[in-house]
Amino acid sequence: MTDTLDAFIRGLPKAELHLHIEGSLEPELMFALAQRNRIDLPFQSVEEIRAAYAFSNLQDFLDIYYQGAGVLQTEEDFQDLTIAYFRRLKADGGVHAEIFYDPQTHTDRGLPFSVAADGILAGMKQAEDELGITSRLIMSYLRHLSEEAAFETLRQAEPYLDRFVGVGLDSGEVGHPPSKFANVMKASRERGLLINAHAGEEGPPAYVYEALDILGVDRIDHGNRALEDQALTRRLVDMGITLTVCPLSNLSLCVVKDLKEHPMKRMLDLGLKATCNSDDPAYFGGYVGDNYIRTAEAVGLTRDDLATLAKNSFSGSFLPAADKARHIAAVDAYLAAQ
Repeated sequence: MTDTLDAFIRGLPKAELHLHIEGSLEPELMFALAQRNRIDLPFQSVEEIRAAYAFSNLQDFLDIYYQGAGVLQTEEDFQDLTIAYFRRLKADGGVHAEIFYDPQTHTDRGLPFSVAADGILAGMKQAEDELGITSRLIMSYLRHLSEEAAFETLRQAEPYLDRFVGVGLDSGEVGHPPSKFANVMKASRERGLLINAHAGEEGPPAYVYEALDILGVDRIDHGNRALEDQALTRRLVDMGITLTVCPLSNLSLCVVKDLKEHPMKRMLDLGLKATCNSDDPAYFGGYVGDNYIRTAEAVGLTRDDLATLAKNSFSGSFLPAADKARHIAAVDAYLAAQ
């Protein structure tokens, strides 16, 4: 990757649509919060934590992800986590983000619902005030838990629903199809929330069909395996469904064996509305700028491809139409100035 293209990507206005805020917990912050909250970790140093960030599959990752979240105890912790992410996004040319968080990860370990929600929302406000970055918050249900547990989370979220833009469905995909959560997603939509679901990462194309036909999703998170089904691929193109693709995550979790095999270029060539995102960047080796840069290098993305990804990140966002148009115009202005 040339320095010129690196600079082009870092300067390209972009939004991030697939980011789990707990997954931006860097080893340094994990260690610092553990000390602040007097929590014993099974690691003696930041280096030991970083060495543990090595995975062969989604479950290996989730095991340490949930362990790491245990250091988050107070609103201040969640605010510190959130603003740290947004500072990295700012350095990558990010101007908007729609971030996920997992309430059940925190309520199941005894924290009141309000602690994580208030802390993250405070960090988002701080990011807008100090960095000029806008954001929206998406509450995710953990799919390895029951739909009844998701309904309880929706009940706890009632006082906050006007501050969430949508709900998501994440955690271990295999064995937990979208249809498992049909009722709670319907109830969520009735409360005015937009619908996201992780589908087609490790799960089969059938899960993408379920996300479309049973959940009625507004966006598909990941979606890689949809390419295994030509009819499904054509349908996603025709519907203009946004795919929030995460290349370095796919590499770390062995969804692809080599980044050169990543389908991002093929997705764009087929007309899929793909976007480029970092997923859980502290664990997967790169924030959104790194995902753009390394994927461009690996699969030969052109500047036009990169601009398309950036425009898709805005047109696929949950922003009002006028804001989408303004951001897309900013991408065009940036290209014209190069």
